[in-house]
Amino acid sequence: MLTAADIRFVHLGLEIEHLRNSISVFGFRIAFYGIIIGIGMLAGIWIAQSDARRRGQDPDLYLDFALYGIIFSIIGARTYYVIFDWDNYKNNLIQIFNLRAGGLAIYGGVIAGVLTLLVFTRVKKLSFFSMADTGVLGLITGQIIGRWGNFFNCEAFGGYTDSFLAMRIKRSLVNPGMISQELLDHLIVENGVEYIQVHPTFLYESMWNLGVLIFMLWYRKRKKFDGEMLLIYLLGYGLGRSWIEGLRTDQLIFFGTGIPVSQALSMLLVLISGTVLVYKHKQLKKAKKGDVG
Repeated sequence: MLTAADIRFVHLGLEIEHLRNSISVFGFRIAFYGIIIGIGMLAGIWIAQSDARRRGQDPDLYLDFALYGIIFSIIGARTYYVIFDWDNYKNNLIQIFNLRAGGLAIYGGVIAGVLTLLVFTRVKKLSFFSMADTGVLGLITGQIIGRWGNFFNCEAFGGYTDSFLAMRIKRSLVNPGMISQELLDHLIVENGVEYIQVHPTFLYESMWNLGVLIFMLWYRKRKKFDGEMLLIYLLGYGLGRSWIEGLRTDQLIFFGTGIPVSQALSMLLVLISGTVLVYKHKQLKKAKKGDVG
């Protein structure tokens, strides 16, 4: 007889009997989500500093930037989430500041991080695009790791699936607002325990981003102009997110339009970054032909 495991990857034969999402230190609860995000940030800084050394840059510049970038990125991620989930905050404004209850959106963090880097490089009289090319390696590293915080929170999953990677979650562990009617229609009962079976979209995104990072690490020695790695990040991440976001049940919707805001933004970033990449490479090719002529 199967045990009433909290999490089960039904076709992989993997299960977690009791999923803990926090630890207690001197009576203070520390969520694994926060710990994992912190690890992702540290790993991202390390990757960025390593690339800076490779390029002959001062690695301490990236640590200096991170001190500002992390703070403003958290503010941006929270602001983005609150704006597009305003109905849940407008009557209880104090909850806006309750980060322990969750509610961060990565695109808000990315936007805030980019703006912070623009100000930082302007003040330091440095090249924004040159620093961004190294910074995005750290950013996507943090995203690869950080997505696993969603696993421990039992969130950021998709609709029903019986695919190879299908994940079964005990219903009692999940925020009811994230459970769609489709999932309720496919509710599974084992030994009297209710489960939902979902696309593990946090896993999809983590693995997609790992593939993007591997490509970027291979391509970085071949880049043709400053800003190219930034554009590749926007294109690669945007492509994956535009697909994955369409699977999720906890989408932030653009002001009653029914359009998932992060999916729309992803598609826009793919269009813009792809267009600029093609344009820049055509320009470089023309310039090369002109030099040869």
